[in-house]
Amino acid sequence: MARELAITLYLFVIRILFNIFKLFPQKKKTVFVASFGVNVLYTLKELEKQSDEKVVILKTSSCKMTFKGAPNRKQLHFKPVTPINWGKSIYHLATSSTIFVDNYYGFLAVTDFRPNTKCIQLWHAAGAIKQFGLKDLSIENRPAKAYKRFKMVYQRFDYVIVGSENMADIFREGFGISKKQILRTGIPRTDFFFDSLAKEEVGETLRLQFPMIKEKKVILYAPTYRDNEMNVSELKMDIDKMYKALKDDYVLFLRLHPAVSVTIDNHYPDFVFNVSTNYNINHLLVITDILISDYSSIPFEFAILNKPMIFFAYDIDEYAETRGFWDNYDKLVPGPIVENTNDLITILKTNDFDMKKINDFSNEWNQYSDGKSSENLIKSIYTNFEEERIVEHN
Repeated sequence: MARELAITLYLFVIRILFNIFKLFPQKKKTVFVASFGVNVLYTLKELEKQSDEKVVILKTSSCKMTFKGAPNRKQLHFKPVTPINWGKSIYHLATSSTIFVDNYYGFLAVTDFRPNTKCIQLWHAAGAIKQFGLKDLSIENRPAKAYKRFKMVYQRFDYVIVGSENMADIFREGFGISKKQILRTGIPRTDFFFDSLAKEEVGETLRLQFPMIKEKKVILYAPTYRDNEMNVSELKMDIDKMYKALKDDYVLFLRLHPAVSVTIDNHYPDFVFNVSTNYNINHLLVITDILISDYSSIPFEFAILNKPMIFFAYDIDEYAETRGFWDNYDKLVPGPIVENTNDLITILKTNDFDMKKINDFSNEWNQYSDGKSSENLIKSIYTNFEEERIVEHN
């Protein structure tokens, strides 16, 4: 009850300010609202290649990236604790011609944009295992007012970008949008994986920071966000067992969700490395030999690199009941599923992976991501290529 009251008050203030600022003249400018940031960064860079459009980046409290460095860019912190910047942010939302967002933002429920303003959902993932949006099972515990608000947010999107028909179907269900709102440009952040020079430079940089990976393979553990694990002091994975079994051949990188506070005591500093902050996930995937994940979207992008992965789904029954999956988990994921550390070690020791399954998985989920996704997106939005890129699929 208190949560809904706070949200209602917050949105009421935004609505008032937005409607006041909407009386000001509209400007030819693009606003990016960034939470994760990587798709924003690639889209932003491509926009600057093709146009001299004025750009404003609104950083939410969860965004760790910085976007400074170009003359036409303005960066603001979009959070009430910085009231001047927060007010300026709402002004830019009310007076812009194009708006990109990369996450669910509740403020969209009350920002009635002008008819000629485009709002594009970049999202932050190439695929999805767990259900979200209107299909998220957890919203059953939210009041009807919240459900109505969710729908209002999703209705604000003019376009939603996708990298595959699988994701197009998911967005239509999750956001309740129509076929004509799907933009098949591919996912901007995946352009990196098609740039051999960029990958080589990143690999060299990280090998200088972690010289041990020149001789040992890298296991990257990147689990999904869990509502009941905002502060993590221990992992479900038995690090002692992992160290004893794998220390001669591997190092273990930990990449926990950005929203999670990590306070793990590291007893094996030559084996375990916490890379949860200050490292670009795309860059980490380049040096990763084997990915361990669960219900995260990271495997969809990692599959482009055609490397093996294991799914450590220790709470699969509970997670399926509380969040739900888009498809049968066993059939969807392109690697072995384990529920305990012993089985995880066995898979790592035997190194038995179905690489064809990973390749098929990548082709299915990254069908429109071909290294030119950012270019395709900017052309579609700014040079009237919508007819070419928005395709009706029966």
